[in-house]
Amino acid sequence: MENQMRLFRHTNTTALLFKTLVLACILTLAKAAAGAETMPLCIEGITVIPHMMVESMRYAQEPEPAVGARVQLFVRNAALSGAPPLVLDGQTRTLFNGRTPESLLETEMWGWHDMPSAMPDTRLSLPPDAMIVWTFNGRVAPFGPGGNVKIDAGPESAPWLSTAIAIEEPDCRLSAVTFTGDDESVQPHSMIVHIANMSESVVTLEACRLWTAQDAKTPRILVAGPILNAMRAFNDHAAIPAGEKGGFVVDTGVLPLTYAAVEVHVRKGDGEVYSLWAHLRIKKEVFDISGGWVNSKIEGKGPAVTHEDFLKTLKRLYVNTAHLSVTPGYSDTELYDKYPLKYFGAMRPIEQWDTDEMLPKIHAVECLGEPQYGGGRPVPPQEVWEGLLPYATSRLATTVTHSEERIWRDYAGLSDYPHYDAYRVTAPSADAWWKYDRWEKKIFWGSPLETIGDMCRSLRELNRPAPCAIWSQGPHEGWDRYGGRNRTSPTPDEIRLQAYHALSTRITSLYWFNLSLKTVVKWRDTLDEIARIGREMRLLDEFMIEGDAYGFERITKQNGELDWDIASVCGRRAALLFALDLDYAADQEEKVFKFGEPRDAEWRFPLPAYLAGIKDVFRLDADGIYTATWEMTDGAVVISEKASRVVVYVATPDPELRTMLEEKRRRLIDAEEALQFDPARRDEDFQKLVDLMQ
Repeated sequence: MENQMRLFRHTNTTALLFKTLVLACILTLAKAAAGAETMPLCIEGITVIPHMMVESMRYAQEPEPAVGARVQLFVRNAALSGAPPLVLDGQTRTLFNGRTPESLLETEMWGWHDMPSAMPDTRLSLPPDAMIVWTFNGRVAPFGPGGNVKIDAGPESAPWLSTAIAIEEPDCRLSAVTFTGDDESVQPHSMIVHIANMSESVVTLEACRLWTAQDAKTPRILVAGPILNAMRAFNDHAAIPAGEKGGFVVDTGVLPLTYAAVEVHVRKGDGEVYSLWAHLRIKKEVFDISGGWVNSKIEGKGPAVTHEDFLKTLKRLYVNTAHLSVTPGYSDTELYDKYPLKYFGAMRPIEQWDTDEMLPKIHAVECLGEPQYGGGRPVPPQEVWEGLLPYATSRLATTVTHSEERIWRDYAGLSDYPHYDAYRVTAPSADAWWKYDRWEKKIFWGSPLETIGDMCRSLRELNRPAPCAIWSQGPHEGWDRYGGRNRTSPTPDEIRLQAYHALSTRITSLYWFNLSLKTVVKWRDTLDEIARIGREMRLLDEFMIEGDAYGFERITKQNGELDWDIASVCGRRAALLFALDLDYAADQEEKVFKFGEPRDAEWRFPLPAYLAGIKDVFRLDADGIYTATWEMTDGAVVISEKASRVVVYVATPDPELRTMLEEKRRRLIDAEEALQFDPARRDEDFQKLVDLMQ
């Protein structure tokens, strides 16, 4: 269970409740009068995020089994008000089954941790009723599901904490926590929480509260905020059935950009009320579309982003973020005002970036490259944690680029906004492409496109409830030939399918690799597809932010061959329904993946109970919104269609949503046309980019 700490019980008898309160007061007074000593630290909650590894990936060497878990301990100073604070520093004794965190790291039983000994130069003061969250990422037994761990903290002669915990698979959890706010401010003022009830009984939403840092310089010390009872359950469904998902929206007031513990009270069918917990950074979630290498230099002409025609190209592709820092000739000119790109990089020195002026211009920190590769030596997870630690006292959200699903569970939970970087055709890869038996003949130039979705689901599950992003494969002018394939970049279809396998898992930002000027000029045939996907992402982005991954099914034909992946992202206003074509061929002559003509299909998309009142289902893409053939059957939308490649539907209880999205689509097209620049379709515009390269 995600939290074994019972907060209180509901009772139907007022007298019994009164007697219980009186008895509690008597016991408290008696204990104080007697000078009784109790251990000041208590574990208010435990969150267990089990490790996992998808079965579809193939590697040259078999991976170790995924038997560990990331464990968060919500530790409160339960001493009476007025008692002196507890001082936590690098010498504070913390033992797990009698072993220090350093010993558990050395023997690779843990991947990383943030216990006091991890910060030898930091001294923290934990006053009564304040909370600190301790996290360890266990790799092996007993630090995984089914394990039991004895925890001791504080002086050996007078311990602050001595207790045993059971590390159990959760049967109810916070599935996604998203902070939202107005466009005008970087600070959120509301929170969307999705809850997955995997238990065998209904759970009902009761209340929630945030424990936040009161001082940005001490983000580990958390203080309880007020109980928030005014939660708006999704479509008034406060009761979440067994095996279902639900959630709520709540106004929080303006929140600081620091770390918080989220506590949600839910009630079981038997009346027991307990808490679900999560610890994560508060950041306003925004769906950003980024480009890699856009600041690459043109010989004799400076960085590409200092030239307006290139910036127009990026805007035409819906790119609003870039892997770049402050760039003279762009950042300090009117070009930035006309074509603003959020910064995405190391953000050093931190104090120059962590300002009120710069924060709206920042996507996130990316300072470590790909630590799983680390320039030839994998960077141990604990060193990654240490590399990100200086940003903890700032308002800057951090990212880590994960590279290899086989081992990225060891790095789970390290950053505020994890993403991965893995491509499926004509590119370097961590997995062994020749070991997939997807087609009659083995290939060396590509791998199953649907494994993009598999890896996204893995990263999401390991880092819940934090949001995730992805580097998606776009064109690139620098890749070599692989497996005899002449085309050294993906085709438009290969680009589309990889992006949508990721989107269907509910990512909240997408980064194209890459959109350098050289790449744009070399692979013009991909630009229109990237622009269309960009327009579609802008149509869908608000629902990706509001929603959570809900259903997924891999459908096979009667002969056992793969047919479709269907997936859904659900929120209170709508469900996004994705059908992704798996019936594609590995062409042995051209060595590219090819899709067939549209074929008859019927898909069944189960929906959560809070979306039972569906009024409209329609298909959409960059070109329009279309009426769908659908019906509701036993809590699911059943759709009949003739289709191939990618199909996206919106199912909603709001009959006005279709009109709203069509109006939004028209506004997007108007903005594109206002640029008066389209290098994908107009030769004279493309020639300007070619000339810029000369």
